[in-house]
This record gives sequence, structure tokens and C-alpha cells, in this order.
Amino acid sequence: MNFSSFYNLAPLKRCLVLSFELNFPRNNYAKANASSVSMLGMKKKKVGKSGPIAEKKVLPVETDPEKLVNYCCGANIFKTGEEIKLAPHSEYPSWLWEIRTGPPPPLEEMDPNSKAYWRRIRKMGIKKHNELLKLKKF
Repeated sequence: MNFSSFYNLAPLKRCLVLSFELNFPRNNYAKANASSVSMLGMKKKKVGKSGPIAEKKVLPVETDPEKLVNYCCGANIFKTGEEIKLAPHSEYPSWLWEIRTGPPPPLEEMDPNSKAYWRRIRKMGIKKHNELLKLKKF
């Protein structure tokens, strides 16, 4: 193939490529219309400049004091059925009442042979190193 025959085919190739680009089938699955937007627990209100404005769904809250004292409200994950009835303290294991719910214990109270102690030491060292790096100018 010589240069002159290639030069004569160039406009034809350009035309074929252009027609392929124009006639290429386009999918319409990604249209940005308000009906395709779905949000869990939200209701569509109206469409604004930045998309649909959603209204939050208000969940019911138990206000009956008798039920709040005798049942574990919110623990039932099923639509049907009743809440779990609380048992007396003697029916629960003793370790349940000894769980630490406040801040972590100070380093002096921790056992040096435990993994948690050495994790805390390492974390404190990393924090100290990061503070020293902030003091450097460059």
C-alpha cells in the first residue's frame, strides 16, 4: 500500500468513525430523575437544585413507665412479638455487674504482664512521638 492510496482512504475512515460515534446505542439506566431515587426511612418531599429534599421518618418512642421498667424496649427485632421481659438481678451472672463502664483504668492499676498494658504503652509512645514531630519546623 502506497502513501497516495492511504491518503485517499483517510476521509472515508474519519466518516465511518464519526458515524459510529453518533449511532452508538446509549443506555438510559442512569437517568437522574426523581422517581429513581430511593432512600431508606425517608420520604421524598420535593426536588430542589441539589436533588430531592428528604423528610426524616420519626420512630415511635416508648413512654409508658411500667413497660420501661419491666421490659427491654427496642431489643425485639421482629415486626411481631413482644419485648423481652427483664429478670431479677439474681438470675444474671455476677460478672455482668462488675463490668467497667467508665473510663479505662490508669496505667498503674494494669498488670504489666497483660497485652492491654503493652498496647497502652505503645499507644502513649506513638502519641508522644507525634507531638515531638509537630514541634519541628521542617
